[in-house]
Amino acid sequence: MADLPHTLAAFIVTEIRRARGAAGMTQEAFGRGAGFSASHVSAVESETRALTMDFIKGADRAVKNGGLFQRMVAELGAPSWFLPWLDAERVATQLRSWQPSLIPGLLQTEHYARAVIRCDDTLGDEDVDKRLAARLDRQSILIQPKAPQFVAVIGEEVLRRAGEDFRAIMVGQITHLLTLVERPNISVHVVPREVNMHAGLTGPFILARAADGKWVGQLENQLGGAVISNDDDIATLLSKWETVRNEALPRRQSTDLMKEVVTSWT
Repeated sequence: MADLPHTLAAFIVTEIRRARGAAGMTQEAFGRGAGFSASHVSAVESETRALTMDFIKGADRAVKNGGLFQRMVAELGAPSWFLPWLDAERVATQLRSWQPSLIPGLLQTEHYARAVIRCDDTLGDEDVDKRLAARLDRQSILIQPKAPQFVAVIGEEVLRRAGEDFRAIMVGQITHLLTLVERPNISVHVVPREVNMHAGLTGPFILARAADGKWVGQLENQLGGAVISNDDDIATLLSKWETVRNEALPRRQSTDLMKEVVTSWT
């Protein structure tokens, strides 16, 4: 279940199944109340189909529990603003990511991700571990059958941001990127340092395209982020994506630059 950490998703599915049984509802009756077919309900309960926020909301409606399952996700899992993005990411056929300051989350190693998450000094060790597990769990979408095509563009500064105490982590991270780009569905492009000004400097974003052709965007900021689905806003992000992508090096040159950085440190 790529949209929530597997253990949390399995727990919520168990609670939904228990609530359905306590209400004396068959899967068919529950499905009518939730807005899903009996076969869909069966697949979610057997964990052969991913748990989504739409299903969770439907489950709350079916058993009339005042939104209990949604509150469980908000309290135990990802922030509420992020959940629609996780649904979009899970079913995406294409992903487009621009990151001027960090390695994209879907491509981060465990050590790099932990270091990034620990930058938030309001988080305790348990919260850091929870966020780390969720981030690493999401990465499974890139190696699943029918994985999305993922194109990431990063600034060269992202590769070279490494003091003495962080250099070993960066070597591991860039080596991981070099392994990932050998996969046919993943490519990483680098905007070289000599490109001083471009449209992407206003901030990072990521776009997901579903099988029906609809795009959803996600913006990150200091307070968390926002999920974008408005057609005009999506058009703006797609235009910015094309501009940034055009400033980046081709795939082979980007790979050579990553190798050069690692070689200079080892």
